[in-house]
This record gives sequence, C-alpha cells and structure tokens, in this order.
Amino acid sequence: MASADPEEDVINDKPMPLLEHLIELRTRLMWSAGTFLLAFFVCYYFHGAIYSFLAEPVAHILEQSGGSRRMIYTSLTEPFFTFIKVAMFGALALSLPVIVGQLWLFIAPGLYRSEKRAMLPFLIATPVLFVMGAALAYYFVFPFAWKFFLSFQSAAGAGGLPIVAELKVSEYLDLVMKLIFAFGIAFQLPVALSLMAKVGIVSSKGLKRYRRYAYVGMFVIAAILAPPDVITQTGLAVPLIALYEMSIIAAKMVEPKRSED
Repeated sequence: MASADPEEDVINDKPMPLLEHLIELRTRLMWSAGTFLLAFFVCYYFHGAIYSFLAEPVAHILEQSGGSRRMIYTSLTEPFFTFIKVAMFGALALSLPVIVGQLWLFIAPGLYRSEKRAMLPFLIATPVLFVMGAALAYYFVFPFAWKFFLSFQSAAGAGGLPIVAELKVSEYLDLVMKLIFAFGIAFQLPVALSLMAKVGIVSSKGLKRYRRYAYVGMFVIAAILAPPDVITQTGLAVPLIALYEMSIIAAKMVEPKRSED
C-alpha cells in the first residue's frame, strides 16, 4: 500500500555513502565499457557487412547511372582506420541500449516510484526516435542527396574532359555516419521538450508563442548538422518542424496543471 508521504515512496530510503556511490558508478562504467568493447570486436569481424550496408545507397545509384560500384583510397592506412571507425559506429549502436540501461540502474535507486513511472515513456521513446531518425536519413535522404550530387557527372565536361565521380571511402563513410547520428540525435527533440515541460521549464503555450522562431532555428540546426546542400538540410529541417509540433502536443499532456487564481 502506497504511503501518503511522498518521501516514503523511495524504495531504498537509506542514504548511500559516497564510497558506495563511487563503487556503483565504477561497476556501471565497467559494464558499459565491456559491452562496447565486446560489440566493437564483433562489429570489426563483420566490418565488411556493415560497410556494404552503409555503401548500398550510393552503390545502387552508381549502378543505375552506369558507373562502377567502387570506392578509392589514397593512403595505405586509410582502409584500416576507416574500418575501425565503422566498427566503432556499429559498436555504439549495439551497446547504446546497454549503456542507457546501466545509467538507469545507477540513478533509479534515488528516484520515487512515481518518478520512475514518469520516466519510463521517455526511456522507451528515446531509442525508438533515434532509429526513426537514422532510418529517415538512410532510406529517404541519402537516395535523393546522392542522386543529386552524382548527377553532375558527364561524358564530356569543360574542355572536352569527362567528369567522373571517384568516391573516397573514408570521406563517404564519415559523411554517412555523421548524418545518421545527426538525424538520430535531432529526433530526440520531443523527448527533450517534453521533459522540460514536465519539470516546468517550458510550457505548451510558450512553445506555440515562439513557433515562428523555432522554425528558423530548425533550419539553423539543420545547416549545422547536415552538409552544406539544400536537399540534406531540408530533409532534416522539415522533420524537425513536424517533431516540434508533436512536442507541443506532448508538452501539453505532461506539463503540470496550474490552478488559476
């Protein structure tokens, strides 16, 4: 039976000494680091499959345009360090749920049951929105953006010389991984605004009032996170605007009700 006193709603009401806090933090960090390290070795073993997955959008467009399905490198060590980055990218994606879970296990004992119930929807929504943002970048933005950039190839360019795309593997994969993470992080906007609304930092009325400024801010954020081209920036800014509108609805649902005088 729940107590009327919110202070009694804590599961572990005994204060934990600082040393025990540090030991608990070390345990969670070790679990997180161990999971990431294990995932890194697994992803490096399958780095070829991960590379093929990341390169498939541009390879498909190259094949359609009659080009060769290949990439180049200009340094002897470039492929090795590129595959290291690919393995780290895959390891972070695989170990992120475990890392978030370890973080939750560290802070959960200090929360009330009501606070845990309130945090649960945000914990579920965070990875779902991240996957949605990454999927939007991979399946929607990449095909349109790569097709636009590769359209500048020509059989006879200025002075009768052909213009042919020779993609550098490190530059391409750096761009792809950056955009996937940028879209995934940008899609956390509803979670961030809903949390701020729940604790009273922002309100749904305030979000509506500053809507026009927020729209401009979305394009500024897209210009910072995305490459300097209109297609990719618009592909990020438009979903951010839609997420902002969703955030207004979510903020109205979770914001504390104020009694009117």
